[in-house]
Amino acid sequence: MKEIISITGDLGSGKSTVAHILCERLGMEYYSTGKIQRAIAAKMGIDTLELNRRSKLDKSVDDLIDNGLRKMNEDDTTMIIVDSRLAWFFIGKSFKVFLTCRPEVAAQRVFADKERSSEPGGEQMKVMQNLLDRQKEENERFKLFYGADCANRANFNFVLDTSDLTPDEVADRIIAAYETFKNAA
Repeated sequence: MKEIISITGDLGSGKSTVAHILCERLGMEYYSTGKIQRAIAAKMGIDTLELNRRSKLDKSVDDLIDNGLRKMNEDDTTMIIVDSRLAWFFIGKSFKVFLTCRPEVAAQRVFADKERSSEPGGEQMKVMQNLLDRQKEENERFKLFYGADCANRANFNFVLDTSDLTPDEVADRIIAAYETFKNAA
């Protein structure tokens, strides 16, 4: 049986951290479109906000990422956690998780994450504004190109605010919701 959990949500809500914990606990593979996007931005010598702005004019980056997600519907991929802003839209049979987070908490997390070198830097308030701008740019682009409304929580099987939770607590709650989802199917 194909088991795919797609995780999306606010930037800085802990998607990647939690996805890694879920992979370890559930014995699933990890796939991250954010990692792909950050690598593309770094290769181009720009940050992810600028890449999003350019993607409004040149859909080739989105096409590259989105085609990989579409293939997951048809291939033999099983037991995978997909960390992606649009996986819920492209992988119809996935368990769709949306993680939300207060903007100031998200900014603290991103500011402290030294692996996110392609994210715009600076003081924490600037990081928070850049995250909000990037999320707005992405949501507008996704709605324009695909009709996908990432802000509509009704598109998801499980929504959780991670602001005051540890990554392990978030993973615990996702696993419990996923088990309930599987048992109801």
